[in-house]
Amino acid sequence: MKKFRKVLDGLTTSSPGGTMGSPSSGSAAGTPTAAPTPKEIDIQETLVSENFQMCKTVRHGFPYQPTALAFDPVQKILAIGSRTGGVRILGRPGVDCYCQHESGSAVLQLQFLINEGALVTACADDTLHLWNLRQRRPAVLHSLKFNRERITFCHLPFQSKWLYVGTERGNTHIVNIESFILSGYVIMWNKAIELSTKTHPGPVVHLSDCPKDEGKLLIGFESGMIVQWDLRGKKADFRICYDEAIHSAGWHHEGKQFMCSHSDGSLSMWNLRNTLKPFQVTFPHGKIQKDGRKESCKPILKVEYKTSRSSEPFVIFSGGLSYDKAGRRPTLTIMHGKAITVLEMDYPIVEFMALCETPYNNEVQEPYAVVVLLEKDLIVVDLTQSNYPVCENPYPMDIHESPVTCTAYFADCPPNLIPILYSIGAKHKKTGYSQKEWPIAGGLWTLGCNTYPEIILTGHADGSIKFWDASAITLQMLYKLKTSKAFEKPKPVEGRAADLMEEDPFAVQMVSWCPQSRILCVVGISAHIILYRFSKYDANTQITSLEVRLQCESEDVISPSDNENNPCFSESGSHSPQTHHPASPGSKTPEGNKDTIPCLKVKERMVRVPPGYQAELVIQLLWVDGEPPQQITSLDINSAYGLLAFGNCNGLAVVDYLQKTILLCMSTLDLYGGADPYQRLTRSPRRNRQSTSGLTELSDNQQSIDMERSKSPTSESRENSFSRSRSSSVSSIDRDTKEAITTLQFGESYGRKNDALPNPCLWVGTSLGVALVIPMSIPTDHEERMEVPVTMGPSGTVLMLKGSVLRFGFLDCMGSLIQSPYEVWRDLNGPEDPDRVRKRKLVHFSPSSSQDSCGEGHLAVVCSERQAKVILMPSQSVLFVHNITESSFVLRADVVSVSNSVCLACFCANGHIMTLSLPSLRPLMDVNYLPLTDMRIARTFCFTNGGQALYLSSPTEIQRITYSQEMCDNLQEMLGELFTPIETPEAQNRGFLKGFFGGNSHNFDREELFGEASAGKASRSLAQHIPGQAGMEGMKVAASGVVGDLARARIALDERGQRLGELEDRTALMMTSADVFSKHAHELMLKCKDKKWYQF
Repeated sequence: MKKFRKVLDGLTTSSPGGTMGSPSSGSAAGTPTAAPTPKEIDIQETLVSENFQMCKTVRHGFPYQPTALAFDPVQKILAIGSRTGGVRILGRPGVDCYCQHESGSAVLQLQFLINEGALVTACADDTLHLWNLRQRRPAVLHSLKFNRERITFCHLPFQSKWLYVGTERGNTHIVNIESFILSGYVIMWNKAIELSTKTHPGPVVHLSDCPKDEGKLLIGFESGMIVQWDLRGKKADFRICYDEAIHSAGWHHEGKQFMCSHSDGSLSMWNLRNTLKPFQVTFPHGKIQKDGRKESCKPILKVEYKTSRSSEPFVIFSGGLSYDKAGRRPTLTIMHGKAITVLEMDYPIVEFMALCETPYNNEVQEPYAVVVLLEKDLIVVDLTQSNYPVCENPYPMDIHESPVTCTAYFADCPPNLIPILYSIGAKHKKTGYSQKEWPIAGGLWTLGCNTYPEIILTGHADGSIKFWDASAITLQMLYKLKTSKAFEKPKPVEGRAADLMEEDPFAVQMVSWCPQSRILCVVGISAHIILYRFSKYDANTQITSLEVRLQCESEDVISPSDNENNPCFSESGSHSPQTHHPASPGSKTPEGNKDTIPCLKVKERMVRVPPGYQAELVIQLLWVDGEPPQQITSLDINSAYGLLAFGNCNGLAVVDYLQKTILLCMSTLDLYGGADPYQRLTRSPRRNRQSTSGLTELSDNQQSIDMERSKSPTSESRENSFSRSRSSSVSSIDRDTKEAITTLQFGESYGRKNDALPNPCLWVGTSLGVALVIPMSIPTDHEERMEVPVTMGPSGTVLMLKGSVLRFGFLDCMGSLIQSPYEVWRDLNGPEDPDRVRKRKLVHFSPSSSQDSCGEGHLAVVCSERQAKVILMPSQSVLFVHNITESSFVLRADVVSVSNSVCLACFCANGHIMTLSLPSLRPLMDVNYLPLTDMRIARTFCFTNGGQALYLSSPTEIQRITYSQEMCDNLQEMLGELFTPIETPEAQNRGFLKGFFGGNSHNFDREELFGEASAGKASRSLAQHIPGQAGMEGMKVAASGVVGDLARARIALDERGQRLGELEDRTALMMTSADVFSKHAHELMLKCKDKKWYQF
């Protein structure tokens, strides 16, 4: 705990933290003013650096660019590998784990050690990794890097510790899973093929052991060569040279026949009794043409051959459609007896896998579902029903249904909000799903004790907004809102207008949501804003439309003194709001260009809206002189005031959404009144439209020529503070700069230095590092509020920082966060009830509530791209200044609560995440979290209370992180268990005859065959063993797991040895009795051999 004490002795002009006063008279801004009355501020700061630690918590959504799939049929968990080296492991809802290979190489194949709590991954850099899943955060135990050969296929038999690895050269190596060391036993390609074969068979594309005899390994080569290798005899049992390339193969569970899929769209069936030719070749989708030839078909990339006790076998494959069927979607075909079902998929199939009742490959498989991994989706097909319905996916795999354009994160929401959103959203859920439960139900997850309601909002390119329940590090869809329903369908346009129109005209740019009042405000890319109210009842409503011309005219050149004596700008004038009658989007000016019309047309008729969020007001910026309006860059809404403010690079507008009127519509320069620090005159904005989607989306800070004319100490200091900006341009502010409104914040504050009490104010931040305070006069009486206009106007208060202003926050004089006032939610569409409160119920958090100990005022926290300041209001004295970064710039900043205190959290463009104490701005944490920041992360990164944040890590995934030490400590308890102790199902009794005639698979000892004693050591240059880089805790857990495995193995061996001993004793007794019987039989034979038949 550290105590900060500072005497406020007025404004200093020589220090870089000096602020520019705002004189109440017409004196130039920046002139030193008289020092305020000295006061003392005494705030106990409790946050220290030990309270902060960066940690990834959980990743939601569909794995981006998936490449591989695996399933553990006993543990019932699923693994998905990706092109960027990520592995997602999924179980029951809540069991969701993300792992990342350090190399970032694509995952080629995944193999579970079934019911062992381990996973083998084969990556594109020819490295095998063994992951330990017996801990909540999996870690790599071993890695094996192949130096001279490229890995193409892996196979791990059930309950085996020897992994078969096929390579691009056609060789098959064997790896010990326990030690992750290569065996000396190698199946070389030139030994596997016939000596008479003159060509290389190609890479290994398939490996599998024969269900009838584990000592037989089926090897498929890409060229069409198939070899069954006798592992004991080290020779080939048979070789098949097929004239079509092989993609996959699958065994019948009896091990007497197998099926292959080929590049010509055919399936071939082979019997081990006769391998000279296939006994059946079928083209499932190849029809016979008129000339008698088969249609050419696409390759069948994978086939699975699964048997069933009660019906015909299932043959499931992907691909194989004829080439002439252009435009057809990817398909999965299920052949069951004579029935052929073709399931069309929305995206290309990456991999699929049949889920079976037994893990043993020599038993009847009984498939009950098929997991299909698509490029952008994961589905499970129910095989137990004849129409093959899809099971409902419990994971949030549809975040990317439409591309995510913005995010918002709200922690500690009202507890009744999630149930009501879910109940309304559930009415619109899709139907037709299978009645079967989701089969991927492994692992264990329990709701933590320290959970609180959290909601994530995602805005999308199609104009939809999704509400997600993010409590307890899970994610579940609550409710979906389509903002496009407020508009008529856009008509196609031609010519230059078509080039200027957006491809996705409804795309969401930003959202402002008040969970307490349930008011939602949405900004769209077509320079439109929609205000929604929440209701549990449907209603007939007509949407009110307001049109705003947020543009100053070129001929309106004014001097700073023109508006000096006009405190209220709600009257009509050259810069006051202009009311426009709705114009048709097709109307044009005499010159043939669009003018004074919005980009979209609001529905004018009365519409029936369902329960949920219902549009009440639409605000649109108008086209001017044939140019589309500039996109909106900032937004804030306050339900207690009933006001909505927004701005762009042209200026600021404030709307009273209760009275449906425009209160203020001004260019940015007019907001200064007589206090413009740059002494500019109004200029017409540039006509070209600027994109606001880049990292540097707002106007850069530039020096003013006017500032160079007088070099006072104050102006010199101010100039130096602005010289280190992002821009390399040298054009002056006075000549060509657009000053955009970058952030807005309503709150109780002081508009002027001499204010005795706080009033409703609007804080405005601009791209030139200027913070303005606009006081407002709002009627307090309910009836007056609906009739009397709200008045507001610039106060002359101007504060300056380096870089574009990003965020405002307010603290009381005890250092506690002051929340914005809000209106308690009430349902305006509810049934008439005499007891229902009809008046608005407001909740205020006034800064004066804690003034007994520290006098009047509050602290304003202002953060820009490069600097943070804490300012005492109303004196406007700068208490603390911190230059956040010189080499980069801040992308996101927020005042958040952490560990029962508050801090300033910042995310920089160079990937650093920092926290600063409040109010002293003391650095508490600085972590280089992301080495490279792209546009997607910059656009979607957001902080929230509780030390949490999130961003879109890929186009399909949301990554949640925490910078709180407390949450990092509790994270282990919040995560799900991937591995749960489950007894491995016993193998079925094969019977005497099947065991006697079915081969001697049980006599196959891999250890004796592949171990170092018999096979020798592999060449050291072939592969390099790399110990795992897991933490000590992970190693301890892994070691304990391995020790447990060894102990269980020893017990099993002891029990097996005991049973073998008992069997040996019984066998000895049987042999003794057989000898006695043989002896008696021989004596009887000698006694009776000379007797005639009639003598008996």
